[in-house]
Amino acid sequence: MFKFGSSKNAAISRACLARICSRGLSSETGSKLEGKVALITGAASGIGKATAAKFIQNGAKVVIADIQPQLGQETAQELGPNASFITCDVTNESDVSNAVDFTISGHNQLDIMYNNAGVACRTPPTIADLDLAVFDNVMNINVRGVVAGMKHAARVMIPRKSGCILCTASVTGLLGGLAQHTYSISKVSVIGIVKSVAAELCRHGIRVNCISPFAIPTELVMQEFTQIYRGVEASRLVELIHKAGALEGAKCEPCDIANAALYLASDDAKYVSGHNLVVDGGFTSFKTFGFPAPDQMQ
Repeated sequence: MFKFGSSKNAAISRACLARICSRGLSSETGSKLEGKVALITGAASGIGKATAAKFIQNGAKVVIADIQPQLGQETAQELGPNASFITCDVTNESDVSNAVDFTISGHNQLDIMYNNAGVACRTPPTIADLDLAVFDNVMNINVRGVVAGMKHAARVMIPRKSGCILCTASVTGLLGGLAQHTYSISKVSVIGIVKSVAAELCRHGIRVNCISPFAIPTELVMQEFTQIYRGVEASRLVELIHKAGALEGAKCEPCDIANAALYLASDDAKYVSGHNLVVDGGFTSFKTFGFPAPDQMQ
């Protein structure tokens, strides 16, 4: 997923990953999504799980769609009676269609579709050595899967003339050099898709937006980092990720993306569509020359 200057590597325990993924989940409750029904892909862990919890805390019923059946069932049980689970591989359009139909059959409505499922990739850093088979697989998940989610959400939202579609993009889709080409291309595609679909669905009263997070030590990211930096402790890898940020005294966590998703899904954002909400502490907003201060010059 992310681009590195050198390679060292390490192993990390699943228990540690679970702690990292659940960190930041708040017990605060509200009513911003009272009476709403959401379907979230890739919600068994990480950002998806944090968002499912946040939505439920704000009155929504959430369907968790994930390719991991055991973990998905466990997550639904953990989140309580307002969460349910369906197995979904977003590369299979029929799975996505079934997840939407499952939501409608259980709740008679779909108000929020969050296309969050995605995959990292390990490919050579140079375009000359790009593995196009890997490229096709990543695009199938990160791009085609998003389009499938939009398609099937739209078919049930258009007749109701309302709805909110969200997608997870990335800061790697905003700046070159932050990730391997394949991952960056997939995420910049998501941002473009959001603008294209928003242009159509606005006349049906449906809002379409995406969120571009900074690097977060979720299970997905940590699995990649442990392959890159073998032998390095998990705590050091988490520190490495957080130190890459630009905003002093703060770090990007799953709850920050969940809060962004809550805003975009709620009536607080009733006139926001076609937008890419960047949650990166200002990282992609500037680049400094790094010139020394005058008193440091001889």
